[in-house]
Amino acid sequence: MTESAEQQLTNSTQKRILSWLILLAGIYAILLSVGLVGSGFKWISGGSDGARELFAFATNPFLALLIGILATALVQSSSTVTSVIVGLVAGGLPIEIAIPMVMGANIGTTITNTLVSLGHVRKKSEFRRAFAAATVHDFFNLMCVAIFLPLEIIFGFLQKGSAWLSTHMIGADSMSLKGFNFIKPMTKPVISEIKSLLGVFPDKVAALVLIGLGILLIFVSITIIGRVLKGLMVGRAKKILHGAIGRGPVSGIASGAVVTVLVQSSSTTTSLMIPLVGSGVFKPRDIYPFTLGANIGTTITALLAATAVSGVGAVVALQIALVHLMYNLSGVIVIYGIPFLREIPLKAAERLAEVATKRHSLAALYVLSVFFLLPALCVFIMSSMS
Repeated sequence: MTESAEQQLTNSTQKRILSWLILLAGIYAILLSVGLVGSGFKWISGGSDGARELFAFATNPFLALLIGILATALVQSSSTVTSVIVGLVAGGLPIEIAIPMVMGANIGTTITNTLVSLGHVRKKSEFRRAFAAATVHDFFNLMCVAIFLPLEIIFGFLQKGSAWLSTHMIGADSMSLKGFNFIKPMTKPVISEIKSLLGVFPDKVAALVLIGLGILLIFVSITIIGRVLKGLMVGRAKKILHGAIGRGPVSGIASGAVVTVLVQSSSTTTSLMIPLVGSGVFKPRDIYPFTLGANIGTTITALLAATAVSGVGAVVALQIALVHLMYNLSGVIVIYGIPFLREIPLKAAERLAEVATKRHSLAALYVLSVFFLLPALCVFIMSSMS
């Protein structure tokens, strides 16, 4: 090998190493931005206490569903909301009211990756792919509610099945996986420092600034990641990634579940996939199963929360945590398992993405109406009538 060829190889290796480092920095920026937005929403809504106040309005299954959506969209964490629900059930909240809340939490948590997809808004083709990949999660969870909430109200299959399981499992040894959550220790110090710097402002203003910084960081990190991925996702690296996600639905579902169990956040895992779709590495269809796996993996948090409950409330706390797991497993088996149902969320997401690409304002209207305005309006109307 000539000296010039060796020099070119060295330069190429250095560029690839630098690209990987930039990519890692971009991924960290996304994790940090999701944390900033989540912390901002928790701050402005009062965190778990704010969610707990919202739950007090739940007097029927439909109102409970809407409150679950709204609370999770505000807190930006289905894990937080379902953990609060576990505590409330242990404290006496009727299980038949808690179950629709869990269903609503599944819908509310999808807002995060939809916000991440907006980072691609400046490039039409990227935005269309990213927005479709994000909203397929929305439509899948909406379909789950449309199918299983009426069945639950009529037959109570989740309540009865989880009751049977919880009474047989309550004597088992519990196990905590909190030590595996390496994401929060990486981002929490930075978020805490930023929050302390914003302490000079009133709480509501500081929270809005924190949310704004998170959204801005999403846009910046998406731009950086998109450019780097185009150069990196070739050859062996692309094959490895496709081996984990793109090999088939079973592999995709398993990957999504495992990653979400490790980071204990479906919002994080699904949000990290959006730039890959926007950059053309994957298609929305490829990460569809991964998203469903994330739905299953996120149930670990409620199960962990249930292990912390003792005494008379232990059985019902475990029961509602098992409801979350059974509900998400049922959704995957029924909707993804039946071919014609499987296609509905994907086709709906792709159609919505086409419309949103032509008129970006509709994308913002979609986020505001589905996750905030409509649930809040319905909660107000229904609570006023009761």
